[in-house]
Amino acid sequence: MNQSPEAKSAAPMSKGSAILFLIVVVIIAAVLAVLGIIPRARAKTKLQDDTNALAAPDVQVAKPQPGKPTEEVILPGNTFAYVDSPIYARTSGYLKKWYFDIGAHVKKGQLLAEIESPEVDQQLAQANADLLTAQANSKYAQTTSSRYQDLLKDNAVSQQDTENFTTQASASNTQVKSAVANMQRLQELVSFEKVYAPFDGIVTARGIDVGQLIDSGAAREMFHMAAEQTLRIYVNVPQVYSLACKPGVTAELTYDQYPGRNFEGKIVRTSRAIDPASRTLLVEVDVDNRKGELVPGAYAQVHFKLNEAQPSLVIPVPALIFRAQGLQVATVVNGKAKLVPITIGRDDGRVVEISQGLKADDEVVQNPPDSIVDGELVNVVRPQQQNPQADQKTQAGK
Repeated sequence: MNQSPEAKSAAPMSKGSAILFLIVVVIIAAVLAVLGIIPRARAKTKLQDDTNALAAPDVQVAKPQPGKPTEEVILPGNTFAYVDSPIYARTSGYLKKWYFDIGAHVKKGQLLAEIESPEVDQQLAQANADLLTAQANSKYAQTTSSRYQDLLKDNAVSQQDTENFTTQASASNTQVKSAVANMQRLQELVSFEKVYAPFDGIVTARGIDVGQLIDSGAAREMFHMAAEQTLRIYVNVPQVYSLACKPGVTAELTYDQYPGRNFEGKIVRTSRAIDPASRTLLVEVDVDNRKGELVPGAYAQVHFKLNEAQPSLVIPVPALIFRAQGLQVATVVNGKAKLVPITIGRDDGRVVEISQGLKADDEVVQNPPDSIVDGELVNVVRPQQQNPQADQKTQAGK
């Protein structure tokens, strides 16, 4: 059966329309799906952001404070006499008399005590006699030698006899020198029977009494003297302050027996070596004591005002974070926490000095929570910020 030309052309037209219709339906469905998914995705993202914002901890931040150009450091010190010396006997005998007791002020060269040593006196007398004998023998040998030398010119004596007498004259001259040296030695021992003060000072101890046997040497201390016009205070300065403790730096000294009073001293020298056991530098501070108000052996509090070698940054101790990674602080960068490792210097329990790790413009978290992690969002609240609504309520209440 044959179809008409109109029917033949209508069939292809219907198929094309159906395909176009399907394409339009698919496009409309896709647009509707996209229009439905995007708002939901935006809502989900906003919800997550709002949740993160609400979960972000509130933290206070502040920049590190510059350290003081000078810092007062208080350290314990021990007071010593400028010269402290025990006095021993240099000759043996019995103590005849002593002239000064403890607490006495003596001048250099003053007689402190006398020792009786008759044996040494007799040895000196014998040495003097031996010297006279040696001098007589030497004079006779010199005369004989000169006589034989004159006779030798006339061939009246032999050459050998002349040389013998010349040698005897030289030997006798040497014997005289030996006798002189022995007598001088004994004279020195006799002079040691009188004990004199070696310097201006105070007698701080007396260990002998009249009639006691005195042995030469360090077996028994006769007196102990101390020069107290200037006192030395030795201070062990921690290594962190060692560079600032230089000769010429002043110090103030306080003593328990003088409450409210300060004594001025000055660093005169240091050991220039750190003690490996205590990690401290031994420093000597000298103080004028011509009034005699201070005494050796006293405990002192030494107040140093030390200049900082370089500008330092200071943060409060609660800002420190102690974890397995080491000592850290939390800073805020673009609303996120950043944990920074640091190295601390001095710590007085309230604030701590940062030697490495921070810069002056860093925003340091003052109250970091224990759970804070690197990269976490935080809500920054500066200490100087105030809540306007709270202020309005306060004013309204007034």
